[in-house]
Amino acid sequence: MTTASDAPTANPSPEAPSAEPVIQRRTVTLRIRRYNPENGIVDPTWHDYPVEVFPTDRILDALNTIKWEQDGTLTYRRSCGHGICGSDAMRINGRNRLACKTLIKDLPMTNAITIEAIKGLPLEKDLIVDMEPFFQAYRDVKPFLITEGHEPTRERLQSQHDRERFDDTTKCILCAACTTSCPVFWTDSQYFGPAAIVGAHRFIFDSRDEGATTRLDILNDREGVWRCRTTFNCTEACPRGIEITQAIQEVKRALISRRV
Repeated sequence: MTTASDAPTANPSPEAPSAEPVIQRRTVTLRIRRYNPENGIVDPTWHDYPVEVFPTDRILDALNTIKWEQDGTLTYRRSCGHGICGSDAMRINGRNRLACKTLIKDLPMTNAITIEAIKGLPLEKDLIVDMEPFFQAYRDVKPFLITEGHEPTRERLQSQHDRERFDDTTKCILCAACTTSCPVFWTDSQYFGPAAIVGAHRFIFDSRDEGATTRLDILNDREGVWRCRTTFNCTEACPRGIEITQAIQEVKRALISRRV
């Protein structure tokens, strides 16, 4: 005779998987500071654009939606869309950021999201500035390997320890987010700016390079490293996480000690 305790127990039925949460689209307002020198209006003006987005969309996606579906005259730079080319730096809610790396969900959406061109460089149209002064400062610090003597017959070797000395400053993508967040650069366009000093740092501390003295002399100018006021704006703005203020201080110490 089979008792209740002897009866086989049925396996509990597996729980049904919980449904994936549905990500809802919502409407946000992008308030864009626009400027077109061809329409005769001297000062930039703000324009509001309602856009339907997902929280995981990027600001670049929202700008593309406006340009492709609402107003084809909106002008901005973009290229790779993945935070590598540095083309789409702009001021988003008052801070320098890359539009392709800034997610809608990471911004407060209680008010309109403000977007304007980066500061300190000549405004050309809408979100586009003239980058030539920025690139000229970069070229001025000689951001390339300088060596003497005959060309080597094999690659110039470097230890891992020597590489680590300047590894951080190799990450720069020349987006100008750091330089155009600097209050000194806003008021003095002759200042080399953080990005140029970072570019110089990358070679000053490279054990294979022989042009450190030349670059230090260039940065010892009154518009060089001594104009830095250590406000850390540049470090906070860098989308690559470079310790820019630290790099500038290291160049200052190298100038004082004349040792790298």
